[in-house]
Amino acid sequence: MEVHRQMNVEQYLTLLLRRRWLLLITTVLGGAAGFVLSRVIPPQYTSHTMVLVEEPVVTDNYVKPVVNEDLNQRLASMQGQILSRTRLQDLVEQFHPFKKDSGRVPMEVMIEELRRSIKVGPLNPMPGTSSHELPGFTVDVTLGDARLAQQICEQISSMFRNQNIHQRQKQAEDTTEFLAKQLEEAKVKLNEQDAKVAAFKSRHMGALPEDEKTNLTLLAGMTPQLEAVTQSLNQARQEKTFLESMLNQQLAELKSASDGLSSKSLEQQLKDMQGQLAVLQRSYTDKHPRVIQLKSAIAQLEKQIEAGPPKDQTVAGELKPTIPVTETPQIQQLRAQLHQQDLIITQKAKQQEDLQREIRVLQNRIESSPAIQQEFQALTRDYQTALNFYNDLLKRRNESQMATALENDQQAEKFRVIDPPSLPEQPSFPNRRLFTLGGVCVGLAMAVGIVHFSAMRDRSLHTRRDVEAYLGVPALALISHTGSAGKIRYLTKGGIPKRRPELSLTGSSWKERNV
Repeated sequence: MEVHRQMNVEQYLTLLLRRRWLLLITTVLGGAAGFVLSRVIPPQYTSHTMVLVEEPVVTDNYVKPVVNEDLNQRLASMQGQILSRTRLQDLVEQFHPFKKDSGRVPMEVMIEELRRSIKVGPLNPMPGTSSHELPGFTVDVTLGDARLAQQICEQISSMFRNQNIHQRQKQAEDTTEFLAKQLEEAKVKLNEQDAKVAAFKSRHMGALPEDEKTNLTLLAGMTPQLEAVTQSLNQARQEKTFLESMLNQQLAELKSASDGLSSKSLEQQLKDMQGQLAVLQRSYTDKHPRVIQLKSAIAQLEKQIEAGPPKDQTVAGELKPTIPVTETPQIQQLRAQLHQQDLIITQKAKQQEDLQREIRVLQNRIESSPAIQQEFQALTRDYQTALNFYNDLLKRRNESQMATALENDQQAEKFRVIDPPSLPEQPSFPNRRLFTLGGVCVGLAMAVGIVHFSAMRDRSLHTRRDVEAYLGVPALALISHTGSAGKIRYLTKGGIPKRRPELSLTGSSWKERNV
């Protein structure tokens, strides 16, 4: 029957104390093996450098930077470019970090091994800062040659600095070029909208929304003017009618007077005509048509008198000389006044027509103002949108040009090496202390395992619990040992003891002395 032993802490300590030499030897051997292993493994040296991110010389309050990408993203992008196959192949061919494998190992394997030996990590930001305000990053290169690790680390950090400058300059220039193209397109659209607005204003001159108040004011002022002109026209027409009646009356009187003159003698007629000539000459010159006509009549009458007709010739049906009838000054004044009234009527009628036409134009403008205003607002809105877009692009283009100038002058954000690549004096791997300590721990664990396994394989009975577990009945007494250990060893075969132990009773309790 197999015994399933259950051991407590005290029994474990007793067992370990009994096997103390096994534990000590195994632990020492494990530590020695770890130390030897640390001496056998080829050493690896790590060159370390720290790169800080310097703030721009000109703050972003004056020049807004073009590159606003998160530093982690930029580091990942630059790391992907710097640790690409082409770049690493150049480093392998330049520095030959794996001379032993040269010619025996494919280039892809050496490139991958060099990539694994390069570690790039960001520095932890200060508490309270955001992720895009990382202060910098570190570069670690681990190789079997300390000097070679330092050279490659220096080359990698230099590549990061150059790549950052090139990437920022390229991005700034591309941004400026893109904004310049967009600005030209926006300018073309703005000119088109400007031309549409100008054509609309020219087509609807005086009917624009800003002219509405002016049109209402003009209309309010023209209405009294039209009434005044209409009243003046009516008065002029009435005055003309009155003057025409007066002139007709004067002409009738003049006609009756001229009929009376025809019955006078030739001498009397000549005398009257000479008197009229004298009156006309006081008012007119000799070149006046009436003066010339009267002089001709006087000359004709004088010839007729010289011909000697009878003085008292009054025969019926006899031909009489044609004597021109001279209008009186009153008639001439009336004719002048009629002419003046005609001019006034013509002038007032033209003013009335012009005012009526202007009033109709103003009324049409006011009536069509809502539709024109709606169309003009649509054009103005499109124009203002194009203008705002153009101004915004112009501002961004100018800011981008200043940012590009800063990038080209290297006065923007840049990387600065705060700790040059170190020349390691001690290998970073393997760590002999850690290897030795690990060997000690492994040897001790192996010794404990061996002791535990041997205890589990041991079938001898050592305690009362083992006896009770084996026999299945409670123990009545324990063996008291007073002799040497060799005299009381239990010989077991198949779990059955060959010799039963002697039992001794001490007082009222059973005690276990030695087993």
